[in-house]
Amino acid sequence: MQFFLLCCMEQVPEAILQEIQFKTSRSSGSGGQHVNKVSTKVELIFNLEGSVALSATQKERLRLRLAHRLDKEGNLHVVSQESRSQLANKETAVEKFLNMISRALIVPATRKPTRIPKAVIARRLDYKKRTADKKSTRRKPSID
Repeated sequence: MQFFLLCCMEQVPEAILQEIQFKTSRSSGSGGQHVNKVSTKVELIFNLEGSVALSATQKERLRLRLAHRLDKEGNLHVVSQESRSQLANKETAVEKFLNMISRALIVPATRKPTRIPKAVIARRLDYKKRTADKKSTRRKPSID
């Protein structure tokens, strides 16, 4: 995981981390009274439309790939509430965010069409012929 994050950091500019905003609230789940008095749930908010760190092409790619995660204002929301610690949840949210952004920015390689080798075609046709012969012997003999 650490290696993947290091690779991601090369693609994602450091200035993006300055554009992140955090919003905390009380987390749900177990924890008893602790849950009721401490705001440990962290919501990371990143304004994609207002980002200065990303180029126009990167913004367009992120808009297309992360459309289901964006709200009407173009904000990307990442929520973390796994831990009972606010700091741990912030770190988890940032890790999820960087992972999401770096995966969305990856440009898939274009496929180069290749020809099917003649030997493969011949092998497939031979197999089909043998199967057809096998099935033809199972038929009832004709009266002709």
